[in-house]
Amino acid sequence: MKKAIDLKEILSRIDGRGYKAYKGIKGEYSFEHYTLFIDHVQGDPFANPSRVRVRVERKESGFLEDTTENKIRTIGLCDFLTRLFFNRCIKFSRGNRGSGKSGLITIDKPVQEVLERSSMIINNDFVEARFFMGLPAFGRKISCVEALPMFFDELPDIVNASLFAKNLDHKMLYYHIESVEDAEYLRNSLEQLGIVAFVADGSLLPRASGIDPVPMQKEEAFPFKSPESLKVEVSLPNSGKITGMGIPRGVTLIVGGGYHGKSTLLNALELGIYNHIPGDGREFAVAVLGTVKIRAADGRNIEKTDISPFINNLPLKKDTFDFSTKNASGSTSQAASISESIEAGAEVLLLDEDTSATNFMIRDHRMQQLVSKDVEPITPFVDKVKQLYEDMGISTILVMGGSGDYFSVADLVIQMTAYAPHNVTQKASKVAKTFPTGRLGEGGDSFGNIRQRVLLAECFNPFWSNNRMKIAAGRLSEIIFGNTTIDMWDVEQVVDMSQTRAMGYAIYHATKYMDGKRTLKEIIDLVLIDLDRESLDILPPYITGDLAHFRGIELAAAINRMRTLVVKQLPA
Repeated sequence: MKKAIDLKEILSRIDGRGYKAYKGIKGEYSFEHYTLFIDHVQGDPFANPSRVRVRVERKESGFLEDTTENKIRTIGLCDFLTRLFFNRCIKFSRGNRGSGKSGLITIDKPVQEVLERSSMIINNDFVEARFFMGLPAFGRKISCVEALPMFFDELPDIVNASLFAKNLDHKMLYYHIESVEDAEYLRNSLEQLGIVAFVADGSLLPRASGIDPVPMQKEEAFPFKSPESLKVEVSLPNSGKITGMGIPRGVTLIVGGGYHGKSTLLNALELGIYNHIPGDGREFAVAVLGTVKIRAADGRNIEKTDISPFINNLPLKKDTFDFSTKNASGSTSQAASISESIEAGAEVLLLDEDTSATNFMIRDHRMQQLVSKDVEPITPFVDKVKQLYEDMGISTILVMGGSGDYFSVADLVIQMTAYAPHNVTQKASKVAKTFPTGRLGEGGDSFGNIRQRVLLAECFNPFWSNNRMKIAAGRLSEIIFGNTTIDMWDVEQVVDMSQTRAMGYAIYHATKYMDGKRTLKEIIDLVLIDLDRESLDILPPYITGDLAHFRGIELAAAINRMRTLVVKQLPA
């Protein structure tokens, strides 16, 4: 291993040379309190910044064993250190040191949700931060004058202020770890409590704005308070007893006037699959891990998906047991998303009428009289939602402000009034009996079957024509996979581009299990087992700090939206 002085000598020697001379600094360097790994050197100052790691021996880092005594505490510690490292980069790094990304020092930027990432690794032997540096140049000429302080002044300050326990606020550190541990414990307790979601009293659910996920100012927001009839008490390992609203299994409606908090509550539940940082306001707003948000997605690809529980008797005798299209309608896309989610293991469906296809959700009495069932292929969700729970055990939580027809199939009705929830189930039931809709049920005797599909490896090619692999996140909802772009704009529970990027690599990793016999669900499960046994490092062909964990349900959604997808369907 080289020494720090060797790095200084190399940088001095290549000063003023062409940018590619930076390749000479790749390698390992021993600094006084840590080891520096320069894994990849960017090709020019405008390219993606260089991949760099710093490793501190665990004993020297000073982090006690109790900070990593289980997996979720380790994730909490890694998240805390990633956030600290990111903020210290802002504080100590000057940036703007020439052309392109010259002078940049940064780590994968965390979001409000706590994700297991590749940016920070902690085990019994070491603490390792994986980050990015923009090596400085003017034009395409190396600037040693700017590079030296980055490596020998700024980086040591960042490392010392974020990777050594003695320099950290221990109270904040443990508060962060224990809050994450409590949220995980709470989510794991939902099944035993007989509920699918929980929102703690005092939670602050509204966000600052539609593009700012931080909580609304306390002075402007209404703290959440559970109706007494839905109140559940839970004892957490660190925070002790808390109370909040529990949503039981079955069919739940969230009703109320516009701007009274219906969609805000649903949004908290859809992101309740994640743990949140302390101060987010939704720390103890949790949902079972198999909770899936469903919406209409006109134009999406559907490949041999069984949508027959919802759609039948299409014109020209188009098969809905084995339905394919390159340009789905709102109703067929929503039907397919539900079928695909069930296939992937969904436990709870979340729907909002604002983002649903109207003809998929309801067909009222008057429309039934005008357009008879024998010429209407769509069986509306109102006629299937109860069967979905009774036949398959899948619950639904639905925001509905425009149709009272759902009162007849709801097990629970929550009315939001000025962001406060009220249990109006009995009132809704009375309304349903007093004012019958007159509509006829169209759902048949059972929900129906969802056929499993087998993935065929031939359609998964991440290589360009020059035989170079291309897997990347184009944006939060877009995976670039070879010559294919996977558009996931309707998959609303992905919160970080690092998840998107990781899913791209996971699709390629999954091909090793595609033997022409395994189903989509079986392949996804094998990928998740690999990740749990190993780490995110098994996905890309190199070490990088910009990957984050995802659910199998999102990985399945990405695969289902590939326009090159080829599958074969198993018999019912």
